[in-house]
Amino acid sequence: MSEPGTTSPASPPVLCVGDIAERDIAGLLRRYGLTICLLADDQRIDGSFWGEPEAGIAGEQIRLRRDTPVHSLLHELCHLVCMTPDRRQTVSGNAGGDDLEEAAVCYLQILLADELDGVGRERLLSDMDSWGYSFRLGESRRWFEEDAEDARAWLQKHGLLDAAGAVQYRLRGA
Repeated sequence: MSEPGTTSPASPPVLCVGDIAERDIAGLLRRYGLTICLLADDQRIDGSFWGEPEAGIAGEQIRLRRDTPVHSLLHELCHLVCMTPDRRQTVSGNAGGDDLEEAAVCYLQILLADELDGVGRERLLSDMDSWGYSFRLGESRRWFEEDAEDARAWLQKHGLLDAAGAVQYRLRGA
C-alpha cells in the first residue's frame, strides 16, 4: 500500500477541486452555514493536517486550492459538521475527536459525495482507497457497506442523519 496522499503508478489520479464546479462546493458548504476559501494555486493552505494540497480547516471555514483532492475537502467539511461547537470555533488543522467520530466523518463524506456533480459515492470510494484510507475490512466500499453501523448510529445520535439515514444538513450541537 502507498503512503497516504500518494498513488501507485496503476492508480488513477484522485479527483481534485478544480475538476468540479466551485458553485457546487460553495452550495454544499452553505447548506451547513460554512464558508469556502479558495486559494491561489501557489498559496499556502493554513489549517491543513496532512499538508498541501490537502484541505485545511480554521473556525467554520474550509481552505483549499484547485489541486486539493475532493475527498479531502469532504473529509474536512465532515469534521466541521461532526465536531462539537466549542471545537468548531477554535479548530485549526487538527480536528481532534475520537475513533468513532472519525468513522462518522468518513461515513458522512461518502454520503455527501452524491451531492456534488461529477463526484458521487463510487468515485469517492475509489479515491479514498487510492489515497490510502485504512479500514478493518480493507477497502472503503467494504467498510461502508458491511462495517459502518457504529458510524451511522453515531451520526443519527447527534441528529446529523435521520432514522432512515438521510443527511440532515445541520452541524452537531447547532
